[in-house]
Amino acid sequence: MLRTRILTALALAIVCIAGFLYGGAPIARALLSVVVLLGALEWSAFFGGGDRLLRLGYVLLIAVLCYLGQDLSTAQFRLLLLGCLVWWCLALVWIALASRRVPAPLAALAGLFVLVPTWLVLVRIDATWPRGAQWTLFILALAFACDTGAYFAGHRFGRVKLAPSISPGKTWEGVFGGIALAALLAIGGGLWFQQPLGVFVPLCLAAAGFSIVGDLLESLLKRASGLKDSGRIFPGHGGVLDRIDSVTAASPIIALGLLWLGIGA
Repeated sequence: MLRTRILTALALAIVCIAGFLYGGAPIARALLSVVVLLGALEWSAFFGGGDRLLRLGYVLLIAVLCYLGQDLSTAQFRLLLLGCLVWWCLALVWIALASRRVPAPLAALAGLFVLVPTWLVLVRIDATWPRGAQWTLFILALAFACDTGAYFAGHRFGRVKLAPSISPGKTWEGVFGGIALAALLAIGGGLWFQQPLGVFVPLCLAAAGFSIVGDLLESLLKRASGLKDSGRIFPGHGGVLDRIDSVTAASPIIALGLLWLGIGA
C-alpha cells in the first residue's frame, strides 16, 4: 500500500509540474476543471445516492458557477475569499459538533462552498498573478505536505485521537507532523518568493491548519453517507476528493493572506 501511495503521489506531482509550469494557463485551467468536476461527481454521492440525473445535474451546476465566477473584479474576489474564511470557520464548528446525520441539502450546499471557490482561486492565481504557476504549485504542495507529514507522523507516533467520531485514524501527533512539514516548506517558499518569513510562515501554517479542517469535513460527510473513500481513481489514495480535500480549504486562506501581502489581485 505504501509503495502504491508513493508511486501515485510521484505521478501526480509530475503531471502537476508539467501542466502548470510548462503547459500554460489553458492546460492548467483544463487540469483544474477536470479535477474539480470529478470532485463534484464524487461529492454528489454524499447526498445523491444512486440518482444519476441528480448527480450529473450537480456537476453541471458546479461547472456553471465556476464559469460565471471566473471574471470577478478584484473587490469581488476579495469578498469571495473573506466569505471562504467565514465558511471554513463555520465548517470547523460543524466538525466540532460531529453530527452523524447530514441533511442532503446541507451536503449539496457545502459542496458549492468547497469546490467552486477552489477552482476560482487556483485558476485566477495561475492565470493572472505574477509567477502565478509557481504560486499555484506552492499552494498545492503546501496542502500535500501537510497531508504527507500527518500521514507518516500519525502512522509512526499516533496515539491521541484527533476526531474519533469522524475519522478514527487521525491523531494529534499526525497534526503536529503535518504542520512541521508544512513549516519547512513554508520557509523554503518564503526564501524562493522572497517574502518576509516572519509573516509568510505563519500565513502558511494557518493555511495548513485549515487544510486539516478540509480533510475532516470530507471525512464527516463520508461517514454520514456510509462511504469509506470518495472514489478509487488514485491507487493508494482513494478518490479525487481524498486527494484535494486539504487543498479546498488551504487555497482560499493562503490566497487571502497573499493579497494582504500585496501579491496578486
